[in-house]
Amino acid sequence: MRVLICPDKFAGTLTASEAARSLAAGWHESAPGDETVLRPLADGGPGFVEVLAEALGGRRLPVTTVDPLGRPVTGEILLVGATAYVESAQSCGLHLLDQTERDPNVTTSYGLGLLLAAAVEAGATEVVVGLGGSAVNDAGAGMLAALGAGPVDVGGYALPYGGAVLGAAEALAGRPQLRQVRLVAATDVDNPLVGLHGASNVYGPQKGASREDVLRLDAALEHFAGVLGTAFGVPGLATLPGGGAAGGIGAALLALGGRVVSGISLVTGLIGLEAELDAADLVITGEGSFDHQSLRGKVAAGVAGGARDRGLPCVVVAGRVETGYREAAAAGVTELHSLVEHFGSEERAMAEAARGLGEIGARLARQWSR
Repeated sequence: MRVLICPDKFAGTLTASEAARSLAAGWHESAPGDETVLRPLADGGPGFVEVLAEALGGRRLPVTTVDPLGRPVTGEILLVGATAYVESAQSCGLHLLDQTERDPNVTTSYGLGLLLAAAVEAGATEVVVGLGGSAVNDAGAGMLAALGAGPVDVGGYALPYGGAVLGAAEALAGRPQLRQVRLVAATDVDNPLVGLHGASNVYGPQKGASREDVLRLDAALEHFAGVLGTAFGVPGLATLPGGGAAGGIGAALLALGGRVVSGISLVTGLIGLEAELDAADLVITGEGSFDHQSLRGKVAAGVAGGARDRGLPCVVVAGRVETGYREAAAAGVTELHSLVEHFGSEERAMAEAARGLGEIGARLARQWSR
């Protein structure tokens, strides 16, 4: 039997590669004669560069950058020919902050601007930016500042970092230094920048925003969208699909002439997942939390849809499952399994994720292997 194992990361516990290896090891305990094909995946969020580097090779260049609070961290860019791949979560990621440090009023995307500048200096003519898992809500203002085009107030003074102050933005300090590089935003969401389904309302609370913060941030981003639209000649920026990705970084990339693509579609295309699906007898995918957002373009739903189109069974293994089986089945999921259910507690699911995936993999082999 040929089993395709293609999970996303299990946030806070395992990378996509580690999750795939754990599932495969468990499968081979029960069915050592079967062939397992491992294709770790990402949708633009954490793990985007690692997954592509594993599949494509290329050069990984370390870059000194900063986290959402301006503290030094190390990121990297992946160069494959003249295309550079960067990951916003390496500098803007929610995982870089403790729970008490999360505050989208002040967190900044400045570090992503440093990664973009490094990609330009490395000679890239196209930069693909993976968006997801961010701690920021500044519509890319910090990123633009790192590129020499930060927001300024009516007096021409640079604004502090964060999303809350953007209501005072009057213009940009200059033009971003990108040397005509083509920009691509790879994202797992299609939310607009503002409104009920915008960056602040949907993702602000998980980044530490109160209800009052959400209202203030949404108004500030709506104002800043007008500033960006005027500066770059892009009307309607506040409502463009994908503009709300990564706290509004998507909108800034759109203003710079970039295009938004599906992160999971980009990754699956680059690593040749379609051909692997054609050759598989069973597909196993998964992620940390399988919930209603998973059905809107994330890894597990994208894989399940491809399996459904080929009449293949698709098993989803997640840290926890928070969506109904009927909705999952409609997306192409044959079975759902969770580590929380397997262990009986979220604490053990987090602490023993690799072991749990191995045990579930062994159980699935006993059930499915010929």
